[in-house]
Amino acid sequence: QVQLVESGGGLVQPGGSLRLSCAASGFTFSSYAMGWYRQASGKQRELVAQITPGGSVKYADSVRGRFFISRDDAKKTVNLQMNSLKVVDTAVYYCNAALTLRGYWGKGTQVTVSS
Repeated sequence: QVQLVESGGGLVQPGGSLRLSCAASGFTFSSYAMGWYRQASGKQRELVAQITPGGSVKYADSVRGRFFISRDDAKKTVNLQMNSLKVVDTAVYYCNAALTLRGYWGKGTQVTVSS
């Protein structure tokens, strides 16, 4: 049974930091590109960051230089370090695993940036 379980969301003030984690099970983690997406209220889900099995990364322009994605294939986890958070970063953040046409999603974790 495939599972992606996110953790680490919460309420943070503008300028603060959070670290999201995603624990994976039920599939060959090391073969999948792992990513973080987010969906703000009333908006479409968008890619935040992705890391390939080889370690190549890509970021949305809006988070580049502030967010950093990493993976640990031995622990089957993918993390998203979020720094200098802004109010516009408020959203539900979802963990994603992708391999060609196959993909899995977590249930999401809420990140709220507010003073």
